[in-house]
Amino acid sequence: MTLTGARTGPPLRVGLVGYGLAGSVFHAPLIAATDGLVLDTVVTGNPERREQARAEFPDIRFAASPDELLARADALDLIVIASPNKTHVPLARASLEAGLPVVVDKPVAGTAAEARELAALAEDRGLLLSVFQNRRWDNDFLTLARLIDTGRLGEVQRFESRFERWRPQLKGGWRESGAAEEIGGLLYDLGSHVVDQALVLFGPAERVYAEVDVRRPGAAADDDTFIAITHTTGVRSHLYASATTAQLGPRFRVLGSSAGYVKYGLDPQEADLREGRRPGTDTTWGMEPESLWGRIGAGESPLTGGGHPVETEPGDYPAYYAGIATALRKGIAPPVTAYEAASTLDVLEAARRSAQEGTTITMETES
Repeated sequence: MTLTGARTGPPLRVGLVGYGLAGSVFHAPLIAATDGLVLDTVVTGNPERREQARAEFPDIRFAASPDELLARADALDLIVIASPNKTHVPLARASLEAGLPVVVDKPVAGTAAEARELAALAEDRGLLLSVFQNRRWDNDFLTLARLIDTGRLGEVQRFESRFERWRPQLKGGWRESGAAEEIGGLLYDLGSHVVDQALVLFGPAERVYAEVDVRRPGAAADDDTFIAITHTTGVRSHLYASATTAQLGPRFRVLGSSAGYVKYGLDPQEADLREGRRPGTDTTWGMEPESLWGRIGAGESPLTGGGHPVETEPGDYPAYYAGIATALRKGIAPPVTAYEAASTLDVLEAARRSAQEGTTITMETES
């Protein structure tokens, strides 16, 4: 894929729409840490969020609305959309129609059809369109990919991935809304991550089965989800996303014909970003202590000393925006494409249908 809208010259100017959790914790710090990118403008009308942004980025400009930002599209090189899920499609479409490359936080859309429509629009305009799937650069995911690539597990047969939390009390807000237009709930939130990782590692889905539940009193959106994927490669993925898990399981348990790999705990980068640490400030970014390394072995539980530790690769969220900068400079495909995001949405839509009907869904194959 070659993009006709390649950018050259001085640092690329980025407009960021939204300064809530996604914008302030993930996108703004990572953009600012990327050589060749500069955070130019933040769209937020919230005075507290403006103050928060200005404290970290004193030279930042502000816009009260996306329309105000797009009115000066010729002064920007990239739009990043980190606003609520229901705004992703209209804002991405408007940005592309204004002639600007776009990064959209996941999920890019509520349906795979919408994602493909945006991808086609971007292709027609010769513009970059990418989806922020940062969990491809988690430390455990990078480690597992290395183990698979080097054959240390043999032929992978089962992939178990858990993104579990214990949050028995509701927080409120659109993420916990049951309104369809909000695209809330864990299926589309954390589910976007675990499904994307499974598809990257093991290829397209052939069949999908899911259980999607609302557990907490007063909750309107799903907060406890299980997805089973049978990949066309024969690998089976069992994926969990939950806010109601009183005892957390391993982040990964991967079973192969030669050995298994078990890893507990989450990549440290999100926690570090929330606490104000920034990439490039020290040489330990994304690293974790040996006590948290996963274990590889066969025949015995890692909790009783089975197997031996495997050094965890450093997590590397900065690699995403470094890839975006390179794609814009060279006119090449971005690190995550909208078509890849659409494939993830195909699985999420099948999972929702499976849970509603109590059936296994056979995926349509491309002719």
